[in-house]
Amino acid sequence: MSLSTVLDTATSGLMAAQTGLRTVSDNIANVNTPGYVRKQVDQQQLDVAGVGMGVQVIGIQRVTDQYLQLASLTAGSQASQWDAYSQYLDNAQSLFGDPSSSSFFFNKLDDVYSAFAASANDPSNNLLRTQALANVQDFLSEADRINSQLGQLGSTVDTRVNADVDQANGLLQQISKLNGDISRANLVQADASGAENIQSQLLDQLSSLMSIKVAQRDGGGVDVRSPEGVLLAGDTAATLAYNASDSTPGYITATQPGVGSNPQPIQISSGEVRGLLDLRDSKLPGISDELGEFVSRATDALNAAHNASSATPPPATLTGRDTGLDLPTAVSGFTGQTTVAIVNSAGVVQRTVAIDFDAQTMSVNGGAATATSPASFLADLNTALGGAGSATYVNNQLSIGASGGNGVAVDEDTSMKAGRAFSQFFGLNDLVRSSGFTNYETGLSATDPHGFTAGGTVTFRLAQPDGKPIRDVTVTMPAAPQMSDLIAALNNTTTGVGLYGAFSLDPNGLLSFTASPPTNASLSVVDDNTQRGAGGPSFSQLFGVGVVQRSARASQFQVDPALLANPQLLALGKLDLTVAAGTPALRPGDGSGAVALSQAGDATATFQAAGSLGQVSTTISRYASEFGGAVGRDAAAAETQKQAAAAVQTEAVNRRQSVESVNLDEELVHLQTYQQAFSASARMIQATKDLFDVLMNMV
Repeated sequence: MSLSTVLDTATSGLMAAQTGLRTVSDNIANVNTPGYVRKQVDQQQLDVAGVGMGVQVIGIQRVTDQYLQLASLTAGSQASQWDAYSQYLDNAQSLFGDPSSSSFFFNKLDDVYSAFAASANDPSNNLLRTQALANVQDFLSEADRINSQLGQLGSTVDTRVNADVDQANGLLQQISKLNGDISRANLVQADASGAENIQSQLLDQLSSLMSIKVAQRDGGGVDVRSPEGVLLAGDTAATLAYNASDSTPGYITATQPGVGSNPQPIQISSGEVRGLLDLRDSKLPGISDELGEFVSRATDALNAAHNASSATPPPATLTGRDTGLDLPTAVSGFTGQTTVAIVNSAGVVQRTVAIDFDAQTMSVNGGAATATSPASFLADLNTALGGAGSATYVNNQLSIGASGGNGVAVDEDTSMKAGRAFSQFFGLNDLVRSSGFTNYETGLSATDPHGFTAGGTVTFRLAQPDGKPIRDVTVTMPAAPQMSDLIAALNNTTTGVGLYGAFSLDPNGLLSFTASPPTNASLSVVDDNTQRGAGGPSFSQLFGVGVVQRSARASQFQVDPALLANPQLLALGKLDLTVAAGTPALRPGDGSGAVALSQAGDATATFQAAGSLGQVSTTISRYASEFGGAVGRDAAAAETQKQAAAAVQTEAVNRRQSVESVNLDEELVHLQTYQQAFSASARMIQATKDLFDVLMNMV
């Protein structure tokens, strides 16, 4: 072996040891640097024509474990999802107040019942009447406040999703740029670990926002994809966008760089964005829906008791609510009997019109029955009232008035349609009124006319459970007249939603959509320009289809302004048609109506499925407990999920750090090893020099 060969071999060892020393020095210097991954020198024997010629450094590698890195990213993504979800759900729960406090929302209804119980003991006391009305209004105002703040919470979540998407776009741009830096460094066998460390930290941040799949690139760097494989960052970065409206679920699209690239919806299965979208699209609207269902049934029970009662003296006119139906359709389907009475100021009945819906007859003052029908109902009622009163039906509202200073009272008797008696169905003597449609049990049957103007359209969006859209379907209102024809149009597999589920009409006229497996698509309303009759409600308004309609219910109730202006109109007595002629059928001291109002919480009602609560038949008070408990349980469950996800994340991070972090003891061993190797190589060079000097002196 020539001296030059020995010198080259020793020099290669010296350079390799120097690189090792520099690497160890860098590791020790960054021992407390967050996100720093320790480095190690990869070296191998230098071989020339089968002869060992020293050592060469083939690269400086970060000490990473790909499995632990992916596990850490996944755990961090899930922890961020539940952290955001739990935070806002806890805020939502707090809106209802402290259960141990008298200001707790569900205690407000108990205050209403207590106030009416007090009024029953002294029906003529105007102060007690005013207090009862104030308690009802307080309950409704609290429901409006909670619902409004749930809406504001949803808007806050919306804003945060937009901010997260903007941040994700910035991270994708940086990750893509670093791919280029890493590839260029690897190409010339330079140290790319600094850029790789920064990129690793960016991936951690990105995974906390959204679920990603990370794959190493052959030339260095990473490819970042969505869970279903859409490329988000590689040589270039895609641009993410948040797509949402008030009526449809939110979803994220990715647009690849370049002219003509179309936005592509991507799956978000975890991360902060997933938690926020679940809140925005499902949980917060679900709580609003539960609140709306609860308030709707609670006010229905109060209205049922109030419509079955009467003020003393009775009001001159009873004006109903907008049913959304034409009168023949609204009247058809009733069973049982009801009586409309004209009563003077002393409470003495002047005229009665007994309506028998089973027999389709009307009888005046107990006389002979005359035939009637839904088509002629209004004319027949006016004829039966004679000069004592009159009835009108304008803008889908029934109104019955008395003449000559008399008043109108109704005995509900056994009348019933869609779970409501005659006066309650039309809302003639409602205690609580609403500014929209809040009870979606329309009473319509398959053979009733649907009433919607032919040619009107409603556009539905079918989406996956995570909000990712499947397709939009536009359904045209059919010219065929019956509800069965409308349902057939809705469920058509070509022009309707039949491929993804089916609409059905229950015995009370409630229209609902049931998704079909395995898609289990959610349905929302994108646009609705339908109209039932002239100036009537749209399809989604009448049947409560879509999140906008159902989430707004709890904010639409108020005590009848006429009662607030004159508490004497509060119906605290009951019409007694069994008294002898000339004897008052309404008595000032009668508190039986107030008793019925105080017991409204014990009335059994069928609550429709809303939010996370399924359909159930129970009392108002019992449902209040279930609803309040459900909100608390959901918040507690979210907190448990948050803690569990955080524990998994901590364990994953600890295991990852045990591999990637700098161990000072280990680095000191490496330092001594490289120092000794450096000294040995230096001595080899010195020995070669000495030998060369000897040879030169011999010459």
